[in-house]
Amino acid sequence: MAIEATVIENLIKEAFPDADVTVDGADGVHMSAIVCSSQFLGKSMIAQHRLVFAALKGKMDGPNGELHALALTTKTKEE
Repeated sequence: MAIEATVIENLIKEAFPDADVTVDGADGVHMSAIVCSSQFLGKSMIAQHRLVFAALKGKMDGPNGELHALALTTKTKEE
């Protein structure tokens, strides 16, 4: 199964309305994303990544997930 980059971007923006989000990936299975949000302030990188993965609402869950891999970079708005 494959997924459009815009779907991933919209799910992330829904969870982080103030975020600057860039999603790249041509095959719809292996993608990368950069997410910059003030909601990450004071949170560890692991906590930030968990928040983003939760925003994907199961799109990466298990072997039947639509997205196999997401290389993720998170930043706070202050960085």
